[in-house]
Amino acid sequence: MAWQGKSKVKKGVCVVAEMSGADMVVQALVDLGVDTVFGYPGGAVLPIYDALFNHPSIKHVLVRHEQAATHAAEGYARSTGKPGVVLVTSGPGATNAVTGITDALLDSIPMVVLTGQVPTTLIGTDAFQECDTVGITRHCTKHNYLVMDPDRLGAVIHEAFYIATHGRPGPVVIDIPKNVQVATGSYSVPEKIEHQSYRPQVEPDAGAIAQAIDMIAAAERPIFYTGGGVINAGPDASAALRQLVSLTGAPITSTLMGLGAFPSNDPK
Repeated sequence: MAWQGKSKVKKGVCVVAEMSGADMVVQALVDLGVDTVFGYPGGAVLPIYDALFNHPSIKHVLVRHEQAATHAAEGYARSTGKPGVVLVTSGPGATNAVTGITDALLDSIPMVVLTGQVPTTLIGTDAFQECDTVGITRHCTKHNYLVMDPDRLGAVIHEAFYIATHGRPGPVVIDIPKNVQVATGSYSVPEKIEHQSYRPQVEPDAGAIAQAIDMIAAAERPIFYTGGGVINAGPDASAALRQLVSLTGAPITSTLMGLGAFPSNDPK
């Protein structure tokens, strides 16, 4: 990681000199290797936009609508294999992004959406451009956060990227009040991320695989119906699929998300 400032290791956490919450956000993106952010400015995220000027290594793509930012981030994630990053403001900015967030969840696209929020003292008062972003996105994200303490920002952002990219990929929302972006705190990164409840199963179930083999072997007219999981798993999975179809001789079709995993001109 390319740290800025003098760092030290303390109780399993790498701590950097104090900085503003907005600087923590951008520093975390730099440390995580983010090179592109899709967004639309608004009052509740202006401190983060100001911080972006100090990091020319991150390219900001200005969209004309927050929904476009999420769909552009989806395309970026599909083409690069890296999580798409979105930056939008509070209220209508966050709600406009819900369509793309839901799409990313359904299509298993890794995405981290940074949303602005009104200051913590105004949350729950029907303040200008306030909405319950965490409540609205609870059902269309893998996980979401409302960060009330600037000291937690660094760890939360790194954890969010871990959740978005590990296991079945998907979107994660981080809601950041404006006063948290302005306040100063210690930027810290956990050396090992262990979410208290997120434990994705990444090892295959040998028993389930054996059962699937028996079912395929016993089927009178087997057909492979493949999906986007083959694409997300990478070229090795596509090669294995072609080998499996060749060995069994069974025909194959695909969902829209799985197109490209198997040659469309193959007789099967």
